Amino acid sequence: MTKIEEHVATGRRKRSVSSVRLRPGNGKINVNGLEFDTYFPLEIQRNTILSPLSMLDSVNNYDIIVRVNGGGKEGQVIATRLGIARALVLKNEDHRHSFKVEGYLTRDPRKKERKKYGHKKARKSFQFSKR
Repeated sequence: MTKIEEHVATGRRKRSVSSVRLRPGNGKINVNGLEFDTYFPLEIQRNTILSPLSMLDSVNNYDIIVRVNGGGKEGQVIATRLGIARALVLKNEDHRHSFKVEGYLTRDPRKKERKKYGHKKARKSFQFSKR
């Protein structure tokens, strides 16, 4: 029994967490048990996720298994892109600089601001009436 070379990395954005498994293969991508095109129907989302691979011209060289949960679709897209970039860096450390320049290895630290008491939302207040 031969062991498959596999690189596992995690990406996060807002409330989304994405676990990415990168294996040598022929370009098959599985997201939460669904086809890539089914889970991410918009082409701009798919292009964003595959941008680290297309930068290396190796879109069809890897099979990718993604488990993603939490947040919205766009947060999941950025979390998955970060996971793929981190997995590629684990495979080959030489890609780190080019990914860092493109911003693929930067974790976006922005989160939702908490609601404050006496307010409707984080910053929005109730209407003020002087009289």
